[in-house]
Amino acid sequence: MHSKFVIDAVVQQTMVLIAQLATAKGIRAPLSHVADRVFLDLANSIEAQGVPRKVAADMFGMALRSYQLKVQRLEESATERDRSLWEAVYDYIAVEGMVQRAEVLTEFRHDDGAAVRSILNDLVKTGLVFQTGSGRSRSYRVASDEEVADMAVASAAESFPWVVWIHLYRGGPQTVDELADTLAVGVDDVFEALEELRAQGRVADDDQGRFHCDQCLIPRDNQEGWDAAVIDHFRAVVVALSVKLRQIAEPTLPAETVGGSTYSFDVHEDHPYRDEVRALLQDTRDRISELAAEVKEYNDEHGRDAIDEKVTFYFGQSIVDVDDGAEVVPGGDE
Repeated sequence: MHSKFVIDAVVQQTMVLIAQLATAKGIRAPLSHVADRVFLDLANSIEAQGVPRKVAADMFGMALRSYQLKVQRLEESATERDRSLWEAVYDYIAVEGMVQRAEVLTEFRHDDGAAVRSILNDLVKTGLVFQTGSGRSRSYRVASDEEVADMAVASAAESFPWVVWIHLYRGGPQTVDELADTLAVGVDDVFEALEELRAQGRVADDDQGRFHCDQCLIPRDNQEGWDAAVIDHFRAVVVALSVKLRQIAEPTLPAETVGGSTYSFDVHEDHPYRDEVRALLQDTRDRISELAAEVKEYNDEHGRDAIDEKVTFYFGQSIVDVDDGAEVVPGGDE
């Protein structure tokens, strides 16, 4: 079936994105939960499409009983926060302040020694931990906030409100508990982020305890909001493709309003159209920003009660060196 090849390609590209996110800015995010999380989310999404549970089990190549037990087990543990060995070693050094290599190996003696040594080398290589001495006298300390100010570890707390904001904007009015469930984080963390957003006038709450917002704008030069921008970019692509797939099976909207197109331009430094091609993103962003402001102004004046459509326009850009395939100038929407 042709759909298998499409699914395989989508999974492959998604794994590339996850790998990039898991190692962004020197961080080594825990991934032990990914396989289970993928299974549970995929199972729930398939059943939400109206597929009987017995058929869903067969799609995974499982007996119905085994499928039901696995779903139940994962749902019961979905709120547990995974902790990788990399994270545990980093936290141990942070708490101790200055610790010798032998002490780290002793602390994690029940774990694989080669893995612990590899993690120590990786922490030093990424700049999160500093190493002094050599051999048996080798010691480690965690880099200070000032020394690692440009690392994701230092900016995680600053970026979280942006993630909450984009989920609230895309998901509609939600309570603190609902947002915490969606993001799989603690209620206190979500509440603190919402309070910060409310103080900045970005969100508001109603008499039913639900928070809401009419817009979410992440400036392209904002360093703390990149997490939210990635989430929104990826979600926009998935939504567009999902709507397009539904249209194939059951057309309900004009073809020109659903889907997208991808264009590639092959240019060189002296190409007569190089500057025009590279300006596409900025020109498109300026045009859409102006239109978005006009639409918002109209909605603010006339109310939002009659609104029954949400139109999403996604655009992105990348420049790749054809000699080595490395992306050198990434870009996306605001």
